[in-house]
Amino acid sequence: MTQTTSQAWRFSDLANPTRFISLVDKIVPWLGGASALVLATGLYLGFAAPEDFQQGITVRIMYIHVPFAWLAMMCYSVMAIAALGTLVWRHPLADVALKSAAPVGAVFTALALLTGSIWGKPMWGTWWVWDARLTSVFVLFLMYLGIIALTRALDDPSRSARAAAVITLVGFVNIPIIKFSVEWWNTLHQPASVFRIGGPTIDPSMLWPLMTMALGFTLLFFTLHLMAMRTEIWRRRVVAMRQIAARRADCQQA
Repeated sequence: MTQTTSQAWRFSDLANPTRFISLVDKIVPWLGGASALVLATGLYLGFAAPEDFQQGITVRIMYIHVPFAWLAMMCYSVMAIAALGTLVWRHPLADVALKSAAPVGAVFTALALLTGSIWGKPMWGTWWVWDARLTSVFVLFLMYLGIIALTRALDDPSRSARAAAVITLVGFVNIPIIKFSVEWWNTLHQPASVFRIGGPTIDPSMLWPLMTMALGFTLLFFTLHLMAMRTEIWRRRVVAMRQIAARRADCQQA
């Protein structure tokens, strides 16, 4: 009973912005260092990996393109969970998590589109095709931009939080579309070769560098997300202090 109560207290303790910032201050340096170390290892393994017999040296862009694409979807999934936290659980930091993740997710999605185009040019002979996978990822990028614009357009924090949460949950339908687009429609994009029922089809000499880079970028995402959440909390505190100062000034003038 005591252990359960203690664990519950620790979880609820994260709802306190001050204690959350204190925890982030301790975690971020270690998390950032770990992401740098893993990414450096992944890059070394990627350059040491053999070339593909068909794609040649251009296959090396896979080690950054695929993690970017995975994280573009994972980041939106994190936002969807945060949206539930806003609408269902009323967690104080859920809206902070959602709004802080959106710019990070937009960057990862843009990098996925950019590196995919660079990879597609020598493989497909064109920078871009409007097939199901590329189009759905582009829609995801537009959704990120739309959520960012919405949160900055509404001045009322509660309205902004609810609107962003609802739109995020509605837009989550695009995530399974991205995932299964290569199976539902005929596209130029290759089908899943890592997370599949029959197991990975990539040779271990290429799979390990890919998974290492994916882990490194995942650690980097959480580092950036926590830093962005900390900045957003401080920004809201500054806004609140300015509002209090403005009301005091109005009262003194009256």
